[in-house]
Amino acid sequence: MNLNIIPVKWSDEGVLMLDQRLLPTEEKWLTLTTYDDVAKGIKDMVVRGAPAIGVSAAYGIALGAKSFVGTNIDDLDEEIDYVSGVLAATRPTAVNLFWAIDRMKKTFQRARSEGKSVNEIKQILVDDAKAIHDEDIESQRLIAQYGGELLNDNDTVLTHCNAGALATGGVWGTALGVIRGAVDQGKHVAVIADETRPYLQGARLTAWELMQDEIPVTLITDNMSGHVMKKGRVQAVVVGSDRIAANGDVANKIGTYMVAVLAKRHGIPFYVAAPLSTVDLNTPTGDEIPIEERDIREVTHVKDIQLAPDEATVSNYAFDVTPNDLVTAIITEKGVARAPYIESLKRQFED
Repeated sequence: MNLNIIPVKWSDEGVLMLDQRLLPTEEKWLTLTTYDDVAKGIKDMVVRGAPAIGVSAAYGIALGAKSFVGTNIDDLDEEIDYVSGVLAATRPTAVNLFWAIDRMKKTFQRARSEGKSVNEIKQILVDDAKAIHDEDIESQRLIAQYGGELLNDNDTVLTHCNAGALATGGVWGTALGVIRGAVDQGKHVAVIADETRPYLQGARLTAWELMQDEIPVTLITDNMSGHVMKKGRVQAVVVGSDRIAANGDVANKIGTYMVAVLAKRHGIPFYVAAPLSTVDLNTPTGDEIPIEERDIREVTHVKDIQLAPDEATVSNYAFDVTPNDLVTAIITEKGVARAPYIESLKRQFED
């Protein structure tokens, strides 16, 4: 397999991002030299996917600290708070964003309490951002291992949106990591990828990733999912997540709830793959998860081609919430959690 897809990287020049808005027709890297550029990259979906957003936010804080020109530790503290606020305002649903920001701020405070100088703290923050990135890739490897064991030889897996290497720190991915893990274990697995309107992450990104790895993939429109399930073409559904509540309710790309209902109707297991940084024990249920609404132009247009009438009333919810009773299992780097999730997920944090 081609395990070399890494969508965000640290460099001496700045944060490098693969511009996912241009895939699959163009592979272009952007060099982001300020934290404002990183925040814009997250908001404008140059980079997307909860784990990748978390890694990018960590690098954004490190970049903000690196560009700080003062020598006063209190001023650096204020600067990091400000940079963190700018990054936190980019996308509200993906909890990995806030998890990474919180960890970086704690890293700063710990270094400050140890009497480190401004220059030393700058390097410490860069090192911790890199560590967050490395830990994300390792968690994906474990998710791939545990999740791959749940799939059988010759299974066809349906997935929604893109929860592959492009949506994470790179290499494995979460939902696609499960598929890659099964292949790595010697199993023959094929994929049916929903196109995932309106941003077409399945069509543009998932199909592209799997083709890079020569994993068989069939692209379908979102409204074909029920049909292919009814025809017996799907043996499992695997998706990622942007936030998992303490009770196991799962926020993921809009349309995931519909797929979960269809899977339940047809007796197909519905698996969610995500690192523990996506699990938010401070959010009791999915009802408390904020749902991002994006520019309606994403619905009314494809690039510059207009699809809908002028002045049409449009909703563009970016995510929905799948209730925990539709989730067969949640796969993390600590293993496979099953209902009751309020107990099994909490236990994974304690292990």
